[in-house]
Amino acid sequence: MTDFHLAQMNVARLRAPLEDPSVAEFVAGLDLMNELADRSPGFVWRLKEEDVDEATLPGPRDPAVIATMSVWESLEHLRAYVYQSAHLDYLRQRRDWFVPGGSALVLWWVEAGHIPSLREGLKRIHRLSTEGPGPEAFTFRQTFSPRPPAERPELLPARPA
Repeated sequence: MTDFHLAQMNVARLRAPLEDPSVAEFVAGLDLMNELADRSPGFVWRLKEEDVDEATLPGPRDPAVIATMSVWESLEHLRAYVYQSAHLDYLRQRRDWFVPGGSALVLWWVEAGHIPSLREGLKRIHRLSTEGPGPEAFTFRQTFSPRPPAERPELLPARPA
């Protein structure tokens, strides 16, 4: 069986532009939270601003929308970073910075070594919002175990007619 890692994408809409004093604390903490993630146990990869290819976005970029995407060795490692580190204090302030109901989080399994694209993350968010939690797109509240490629219909080769 192939080893799997956990990918996550989080998208949220800011209450104000990044330059606005009301979100200054959020902006000030971005580098700290990224550095914390980078050195956390189980961390594999995260999307960095310089890696975003504007051509792959589904439309014009909205400066009010903030997105994070990362890959972790396991659900337990990501959960420890989110809920058992200094990130939790930062997370508790999200209502001060983001529009209520304007955010989405999705988790999904990737084969170890695979780096998800921004488009892949957006498709997973869409899948979660239209179909609800399932093995291909889920949340911390309802998790699923990874499935080998042979058990994932979207990865099966087409059958000859």
